[in-house]
Amino acid sequence: MFNRIIKRGNRKVPKSDASEPVVYPYGAAAAGAAAAVSASNVTVNHASRTTLSSSVPGGGGGAPLNSHPQASSGAAAAAAQIEAVPLFRDVPVPERQALFLRKLQICAVVLDFTDTLKSAREKEAKRQTLLELVDFIQSGSGRITEPVQEELVRTVGVNIFRCLPPASHENTGSESADPEEEDTYLDPAWQHLQLVYELLLRYVVSSDTDTKVAKRYVDHSFVLRLLDLFDSEDPRERDYLKTILHRIYGKFMVHRPFIRKAINNIFYRFIFETERHSGISELLEILGSIINGFALPMKEEHKLFLVRALIPLHKPKSVGMYHQQLSYCITQFVEKDYKLADTVIRGLLKYWPVTNCQKEVLFLGELEEVLEATQPAEFQRCMVPLFKQIARCLNSSHFQVAERALFLWNNDHIVSLIAQNRSIIFPIIFEALEKNMQGHWNQAVHGLTANVRKMFLEMDNELFEECQRQYMEKKEKAKALEEQRELAWRRLEAVVAAKAAGEEMILVN
Repeated sequence: MFNRIIKRGNRKVPKSDASEPVVYPYGAAAAGAAAAVSASNVTVNHASRTTLSSSVPGGGGGAPLNSHPQASSGAAAAAAQIEAVPLFRDVPVPERQALFLRKLQICAVVLDFTDTLKSAREKEAKRQTLLELVDFIQSGSGRITEPVQEELVRTVGVNIFRCLPPASHENTGSESADPEEEDTYLDPAWQHLQLVYELLLRYVVSSDTDTKVAKRYVDHSFVLRLLDLFDSEDPRERDYLKTILHRIYGKFMVHRPFIRKAINNIFYRFIFETERHSGISELLEILGSIINGFALPMKEEHKLFLVRALIPLHKPKSVGMYHQQLSYCITQFVEKDYKLADTVIRGLLKYWPVTNCQKEVLFLGELEEVLEATQPAEFQRCMVPLFKQIARCLNSSHFQVAERALFLWNNDHIVSLIAQNRSIIFPIIFEALEKNMQGHWNQAVHGLTANVRKMFLEMDNELFEECQRQYMEKKEKAKALEEQRELAWRRLEAVVAAKAAGEEMILVN
């Protein structure tokens, strides 16, 4: 309990390594909340603006991106000087760009949310201003000028690029904790962060946003920092990031190779170094949509990504947290290019779990999806090692593993592939089926095994009998070998006993 109380005590610096989902509905809260804008807004005279760093991507001044000034004295001093500003509807159209800029400057002040009672008036004023900015962009009231776009991206950066709180294992030093059992962290500043993300999203998707201008500010540095935020433990933030990055990928074609490479780097670090990252599933959702849009014939770059990043993602022990999205990406590759089926199946066999039964169940489910898209020629290349592994799963003492392996025979396409190559596959798995019939403890597994055995018998009676004959011969040979081994041991024991008796008689004489 003490560890959980101190969990959010410190902040960590975003990782320097950088690395198209199904797009979810977004902005539901902000879309309807604009009507709640108050009758007047406020602005802040930034007495300390000139002292702030200019490190925000695509912008001028602003808070440094590697340290969120939530409790800074600069923010407190700025929040202390407030003057009223009108609503957009209360000023002439030519003056709205300047007013938009002033409102952005209000929102560039980051407030401290660790104390809910602190600066309550300023927090509400900023929230209302953000709502109005979102509504202005969404309504398409006019194309915003380039200086305003620069300030908008700068303001977004000041708010969202911050130090993320440390994960629980970083405070406790524990590496054995199950990520699925950790408490979900919700950022206390989310009421402002959500609106800032919504503002960025509306800016990116707006038809009035000129990509030729916007790419100067939504640049590689900005995208890289967005990717760093995917390690946030707040699922609401990761969901917004997923949607925004997807939209950026779709709108800014110039950034596409960079985004793919940066995501690769995140995966490499996760697989080979940390095995800790909160946003792997969201990144895989984005990639699922990207892969779906790959043109054929597939580029070598994309095939290397499959081999070097996606397949090794089966290795980490936390694969269960993102396996659904990973399986979708893998299946997309095979459906795009059926010749990759052999590569994928051999990759699964390479990382097949030895002692983790739950992972085995996941692998078997993914294997069925891949086999569903596999053509006979590719199936023949990998069927021998594949069914040797399936035979081991059939004999697993964990009933879920054995049961899931037997469910493969419920798939008509897989049964068809097996039937075409039964002369090779039957002898591999026949022994496993017989062992299940004779001694598996679970009744459901016993019944499923009987069904598969009956299917083989009906498919090719002669081959079944031949396999049965070979199995009996192998069993007899094994029994004879065991008898010879026991006989040899008995003879050895007799020789040792005789020698000991002879030595005893010598000592007596």
